[in-house]
Amino acid sequence: MASLFITSAVFAQSGADISPKRKQAIDSLALEKVRDLSKYISIIGDKRTPFSEATRVMDRAEELFAPDSEMGVSSINKKEVSYYKVRKYFERLMALNYDRVSIEWYNIFYISDLERQPDGRYVGVVTIYQRFEGTSDDGLKYKDTTKKDITIYVERKKTQIAGRTVEFWDVLLGDIKVTETSA
Repeated sequence: MASLFITSAVFAQSGADISPKRKQAIDSLALEKVRDLSKYISIIGDKRTPFSEATRVMDRAEELFAPDSEMGVSSINKKEVSYYKVRKYFERLMALNYDRVSIEWYNIFYISDLERQPDGRYVGVVTIYQRFEGTSDDGLKYKDTTKKDITIYVERKKTQIAGRTVEFWDVLLGDIKVTETSA
């Protein structure tokens, strides 16, 4: 349990501000969680993934998010962007009416530095590009590229390890907003 905990959290220092070294560790953890989400989305969207496995992966993916986070969905066929709670997004992804779905994230990078909020949390934004391709055996084909901004929350948490209270910084993903969609 302790080793699993250490890989998913960055231990905090006693001061309220984040040192450059700690910030680098937090940035790495944030990007790792974004890459994990990318893998999870590919597995959930893959039509060859068994339902039980997709459900298990959805549960794991949901753990990456802050409560009530939403994910944007766009299409080159519509101007408006629809937003869904994370679980609903995953369920809709799994139910897409294609025989094959390929989702790839690339050019993952921070566009904003972490900014301290009045509640003590830090907030930043990671930008990604998503290439989506859906094809059906009857010839239906859809492809687009979407630029998305992912809100990142960094907050101090506490846990008990061997009877001792330990503080750490943890990273949660927030809303994922669509900023641009192209063919």
